[in-house]
Amino acid sequence: MKKLFLICSICIIGFNAKGQKSPGELPVTMPFGKVSKEDLEMKSCDFEPDANAEVLFDKGDVSFSAGIAYKRHVRIKIFNDRGKDWGSQKIEYIGVSEIQQITDIEAETINLNNGNIEIFKVDKKDLYKQRADRTFYTIAFSLPNVQPGSVLDIQYTVFSHNLNLFPDWYFQSSIPTRYSEFKAAIPGEVYYKPLEKVSQPYAKNTEEIKAMVNIPSLRDEPFMGARKDNLQHIQYLLGSAQRISGGTNEYGNTWKQIGKAEIRYTDFGQQMDRGLSGERVILDKAKAIKDTSAKIAFIFNEVKNAMKWNEIDEPYTQDGTSEAWTKKSGNSTEINLILYHLLHKAGINALPMMVSTREHGKVNPGYPNPYIFNRTVAYVPGDDANFYVLDATGKYNVYNEIPVPLLNGMGFYIDDDHEKYDLFFLNKTEPVKQMVTINAEIKPGGKMTGNAHINSYSQNRIDAIKRYKTDGEKKYIEYLLDKDNSLGIGALKFENMEVDSLPLLQVIDFNQELTGSDENYIYFNSNLFTQFRKNPFLSDTRVTDIDFSYPNSYALNGTFKIPPGYKTDALPKSATMTMPDNSISFKRIVSEEDGTIAMRYYISFRRSIYFKENYAEFHEFLKKMYEMLNEQVVLKKG
Repeated sequence: MKKLFLICSICIIGFNAKGQKSPGELPVTMPFGKVSKEDLEMKSCDFEPDANAEVLFDKGDVSFSAGIAYKRHVRIKIFNDRGKDWGSQKIEYIGVSEIQQITDIEAETINLNNGNIEIFKVDKKDLYKQRADRTFYTIAFSLPNVQPGSVLDIQYTVFSHNLNLFPDWYFQSSIPTRYSEFKAAIPGEVYYKPLEKVSQPYAKNTEEIKAMVNIPSLRDEPFMGARKDNLQHIQYLLGSAQRISGGTNEYGNTWKQIGKAEIRYTDFGQQMDRGLSGERVILDKAKAIKDTSAKIAFIFNEVKNAMKWNEIDEPYTQDGTSEAWTKKSGNSTEINLILYHLLHKAGINALPMMVSTREHGKVNPGYPNPYIFNRTVAYVPGDDANFYVLDATGKYNVYNEIPVPLLNGMGFYIDDDHEKYDLFFLNKTEPVKQMVTINAEIKPGGKMTGNAHINSYSQNRIDAIKRYKTDGEKKYIEYLLDKDNSLGIGALKFENMEVDSLPLLQVIDFNQELTGSDENYIYFNSNLFTQFRKNPFLSDTRVTDIDFSYPNSYALNGTFKIPPGYKTDALPKSATMTMPDNSISFKRIVSEEDGTIAMRYYISFRRSIYFKENYAEFHEFLKKMYEMLNEQVVLKKG
């Protein structure tokens, strides 16, 4: 379920967990508007001193009366100017058909000025209701007079008519939290199964109350998934329910019940068979194509090229498929339901599939919930090697590759004709290849000139084309140079950019000043134009899993001609390394013959996900690998 919470406009990150309170030492919380002088005078978080702000306490209280009433009271301390961004707040809720209502919003800034307490309230007229998409709305506001030292006090109530909309509770955020408490008084006729993701002990753990103290912030880490998936939190899954004083339960608690409900929904299932203006021209051409794969590719490209995505991701249509087709613009679900419709009409066994993109968060198979999805795509089932997940929103997507934002997530396909409604794991098992070939000549003055050929396959191909066409050639060359001021590119040429079935070839003429060289020695590194110039995993610790999206296979073949009058003084040795579980392998082959040095590197990541529990050995392996990749060759004169 999409969580109901305050969203800071800019997240501030940090981490330094220490000073944990023991269970029983619960911080004192005070009613709205009552703040202790100690909290007003505090200058920093005692267990994370570098934090820009701190949640002093965050309390949620759930009760039942003709639905679910969820009251939240959160208090935030601002330490410096960077923490002032927490003065911009949004409350998100499901506003369609008034499924939820927000009431009793109160917010104020409390400052200590020359020993005097000053209070600045948010006026009701400064609460701005905004529509995020077809389903979700926000109420946005800015707290006044926010400055270093301020305490922000915010409370509100969310009322839900739907018993499935039990709020998720996040103990953790992007700033440290001194105290977080969630209380739920659930009546006996309703049963919810708690789904917990916590990594530290509760300070209080009863049937009704879950509380934590001194919760560290969650920092950004390289190749991590959605932040909300990695925050410590608890969710509640409705197991069974009766009506409570007239309350309703629109969706069931199984994926099958959700699928049946979606098919009946006006802005989803009822859009699938709507006719499209001029569709007969496309269908006649498609039916003339005998090969199924070619037919799918044709229809996919027709929709992708005709439609412009309005950058809105939502699981339902806004204007409808017919209207979007006429305007040639629509949200992600409108575009992909148009694609589904044309595939289906052309005789392709296509199905609608609801998905959650990487940034939106992962779908929990054990938590049936229609609100987790934020996009719909078209799915053509088949065997392990011949199925298609088609998303025509991305202009650089191709018909036979799962888009990266969907990889390592679940897709929920709906086959109403056969009453099959199930989840399908979207992943790529074959490593994606990237090959770099370098031919270079070392000059006596400490310079290198040469050319590089980069062959990119599959998702690597898509990523390079998208980056080049989006950023332009100047910025793309800067990306290739990777902030190496000694390196220059004289010419860049692409081949096969418009042919999806062939690898993308980049041909680069380059030159490099070999810094550190003098009249007697020349130093150079063969690791050029690869994705392995700098190690992103420098931290000794890790709190989130590593998600590379897909497995990878890299090869670097370099040939370097030594200048006359020089010989090798230090040459890296051939070596092989493999992770204990064989998930990563590294091989370096080095040879020298007739004044030419050949350096060959082979790197294979056979998995796309590496768990944080195994980070220590992963970190050590990559540390050694990067050291070997960047080991220099030394040439000596004479």
